[in-house]
Amino acid sequence: MPNIYRPFPGDITKVHGIRVGQTQNEEALTGVTVVMAPAQGATGGVSVRGAAPGTRETDLLKPGNLVEAAHAVVLSGGSAYGLAAADGVMRYLEQMGVGLEMAGQRVPIVPAAVLYDLGVGDGSVRPDAAMGYSACVSAGKGMAQGKVGAGAGCTVGKLVVGAQPQTSGIGSASITLPEGVTVGAVAAVNAVGDVYHPVTGECIACARMEDGTRVPAEGLLMGQAAAQQMLHIPAPGSNTTISVVAVDCKLTKEQCQRLADVAHDGYARTIRPVHTQMDGDTVFSLATGRVGSDVNFIKLCAAASEVMARAIANAILLSLDA
Repeated sequence: MPNIYRPFPGDITKVHGIRVGQTQNEEALTGVTVVMAPAQGATGGVSVRGAAPGTRETDLLKPGNLVEAAHAVVLSGGSAYGLAAADGVMRYLEQMGVGLEMAGQRVPIVPAAVLYDLGVGDGSVRPDAAMGYSACVSAGKGMAQGKVGAGAGCTVGKLVVGAQPQTSGIGSASITLPEGVTVGAVAAVNAVGDVYHPVTGECIACARMEDGTRVPAEGLLMGQAAAQQMLHIPAPGSNTTISVVAVDCKLTKEQCQRLADVAHDGYARTIRPVHTQMDGDTVFSLATGRVGSDVNFIKLCAAASEVMARAIANAILLSLDA
């Protein structure tokens, strides 16, 4: 499909207090994206809908548990090995004096999620603590999108026998509401399913046969029995879309979890099939607290779903020429 769509505007760093750092190994096709909160942290939440997640510190973010704030969120390639990148992020934040004060020590709270990219480039090279640290050093306002950071080894469309998955990457987008609240999202899109444009509904990324023919899996999944011979099931955990949605208003921990829950609606609008047993689909949420808490929460949730859908589409649109 020719790239006839313009990418959606903005990125998650438009949210007040949010910075993003990224690093990647371009030969091994793997990398790390770190979403950094203000020094005091941001109220956090998480929602895991895929059946094969690789995560760290997700229980801590659940309502009712002690800690309210996260200081950074790590999105990484490398499957479970990539969780080591969070160690480097913790080391960087500790050196900056950032973290939860506990008995005279600073303990940064750094939730993380990983995706499987070991079969795309050099699977013996995985994000580690050094890459996590390096990503923090590079953090700033604005961010590159496409085949960078955690998106370096991402692909989508993996259900069709004999076809090649399509290149994907990492995407981001943001919306500023009339009340002055900005909602932003970033997503590393490595789904087993195909990706559809959130406005037109057109398939913008799917498997391709050797002759270039595009083969969306949805028609095969819903088709006649004979078509099922064209489908295969990838190994569990060999995919996954991981993301962060952030707002710069005040939210409770319970509201943050709800925001992460509804951001999955952006997944459902753009990825088909989604939340499968082969994906570890995970959404983190952060609220940096610049604006008061009297924002219409229904509007905020609707914006979270929309901006997540846009970020997922951008992961494709900004990777097509990579």
